[in-house]
Amino acid sequence: MSQSKKSREQWGSRIGLILAVAGNAIGLGNFLRFPVQAAQNGGGAFMIPYFIAFLLLGIPLMWIEWGIGRYGGKFRHGSAPGMFDVLWNHPLAKYLGATGLFISLTIMIYYTYIESWTLGYSIFSITKLYFVDNPTFENMKGFLHSYQGIVEGHSFDSLWTAYIIMLITFTINFFVLYKGISAGIEKLAKIAMPLLFIFAVILVIRVFTLGTPDPSKPEFSVWNGFAFIWNPDFSKLDDPKIWLAAAGQIFFTLSVGMGTIHAYASYLKPKDDIALSGLSTAATNEFAEVVLGGSIAIPVAVAFFGVTATQEIAQGGAFNLGFVSMPIIFQKLPLGEVFGFLWFLLLFFAGITSSVAMGQPIIAFLEDEFGFSRKKATTVLAVFTLICVQFVVFLLKFGFLDEMDYWAGTFGLVVFALIETILFMWVFGADKAFEEINSGGDIKIPVFFKYIMKYVTPLILMVIMIWWLINDAIPTLLLYNVSDEKVPYIWGARILMLIILFVILFMIHIAWKNRELNKHMEVK
Repeated sequence: MSQSKKSREQWGSRIGLILAVAGNAIGLGNFLRFPVQAAQNGGGAFMIPYFIAFLLLGIPLMWIEWGIGRYGGKFRHGSAPGMFDVLWNHPLAKYLGATGLFISLTIMIYYTYIESWTLGYSIFSITKLYFVDNPTFENMKGFLHSYQGIVEGHSFDSLWTAYIIMLITFTINFFVLYKGISAGIEKLAKIAMPLLFIFAVILVIRVFTLGTPDPSKPEFSVWNGFAFIWNPDFSKLDDPKIWLAAAGQIFFTLSVGMGTIHAYASYLKPKDDIALSGLSTAATNEFAEVVLGGSIAIPVAVAFFGVTATQEIAQGGAFNLGFVSMPIIFQKLPLGEVFGFLWFLLLFFAGITSSVAMGQPIIAFLEDEFGFSRKKATTVLAVFTLICVQFVVFLLKFGFLDEMDYWAGTFGLVVFALIETILFMWVFGADKAFEEINSGGDIKIPVFFKYIMKYVTPLILMVIMIWWLINDAIPTLLLYNVSDEKVPYIWGARILMLIILFVILFMIHIAWKNRELNKHMEVK
C-alpha cells in the first residue's frame, strides 16, 4: 500500500486520549523523583518555584507540543522530523527533529530496565523475599544492589533474576505497542491509570492513619512529614539551584521535551480540542504528583526515620527512597507485604504508561516516513532496543545508565524544548501557533499565554542552558568527578548514544531522499 493512501490510526475516545497522555506524563518521576527533589531542596521552599515553573514552563510547553503534534498530523507526520519540516521549510528542520527521536528512544532503552525493578519488587513484596528480622538501610541497600548486579553474594547469586524480569517487562511494553494506538496504548491507559489512582489513594489513606508510629519519638510523625513539604523556608528562595531543580522536575513530571506528546497528538482530527485536553492532562499529572506522590514517600519516611534522616536518604537519590527506605517501612507495618505490593505495582503502572509513549514516536516515524506496517515498525524498534539495553543491564554499576540519563533525560529535554518553542512560536509564528492551539478548543486560552510561550518560556529555557554551560559543561564533558574505573564505560555510553543519533539522522536523510525520488517519479 502506498504511503499516501495508507490510513493513519486514531484514538478511540477522548477520555482514552487524555488517560494515555496523562499516563505518558505520570511516571516514576511523580512518585520517586518528586519527593526526593522536594526533600533535597528544602521541602516547602521547593514548591514555590515548582508551581511558578509549572505555569511558565509546564503548561506552555504542554500546549506547544499538543499544537505541533496535531498540526503535524494533518500532514501525516507522527514524529518530530516531519513536524518540524512542515513548521519550517528549510533543509535543516527535519534534522533538528532528530533530537526528539533520539531522546525518546534513548530514555526508553534504560527506562524499561528501571521500570522492571518495580515489577520485580512487587513480587518480592508479596512473597516477603526481602523481609528480614531486623531490616536496616544497609541490608536493604545490599538487597537492591545484589538484584542489580552491583554487588555479589548478598541476596542474589547473579544478575539473571533481574534480567528475566527485564525481559518480561520488555515483552509487555512491545506487546502494547504492537497492538497499536486504540487497541494497545489506549486500552492500557484505561486499565492502568484507574488502577494506579486506586492504589495511590489506598496508600495515602494508610499514610494518614499512621500518625506517630513510635510514641516515644513524637517528632517522628506523618504530620511533621507534611509540614516539611508544605512549610516554605523563604530564605532559600535566593538559591538558583532550587529554581533549576524545580524547572527540571517540571520537565520530568510532564514528559515534555521528548517528542512523545507530539506523537500522541498527531493522531487527533484537525478540529479535535487540544486546549482543554492539554490542560486536563497537566492537571491530572499534578494531582498524581503533588497530592498523591507528595503524600506517600516523604511523610511516611519522616514518620519512621525523622526529618533529618529523610533528608539524608533523599540525598542518595530516588532509588534509595523508593527501593531502600520504603521496603524497610513495609516490614514495620501490619500487612506490609500487601502495601509493598501495591506501592511497587503502582510504580510499575506509572512506568509502563510512560515507556510505551517513548516508543510511539519511533514507530510513527517508521510508519509515516518509510511506509512500514505497525508490525514491522514495532519489530525493528524491539530488536534495536533489546540490543542496546544489554549494555544498560550489564554495565549499570559502571555508570552506563546514569550517563544516558544525564544527556537524554536531563540535558536533552531542555535542548529539544528550546528548539521546538523557537520553531513554533518564532519561525512558524506566534499568531499562527496560538490560533492552531485554540482551533477547535473547548476553552479559549487567555491571550497572555501567547506572550508567555513566545517570550518567557524560551527565555527560561535559555537561562537554564547558560547556567549549565557556566557551571557544569566543562567538568561534565571532561569527566572531572568520575573514577578512573568508570571512565571507559562512560565513554562507551557516549559512543552508543552517538551511534543512536547517527542512525536516526541517516534514516531521516534516506526518508527524505526517497520522498524526493517519489515526487520526481510522480511528475514523470
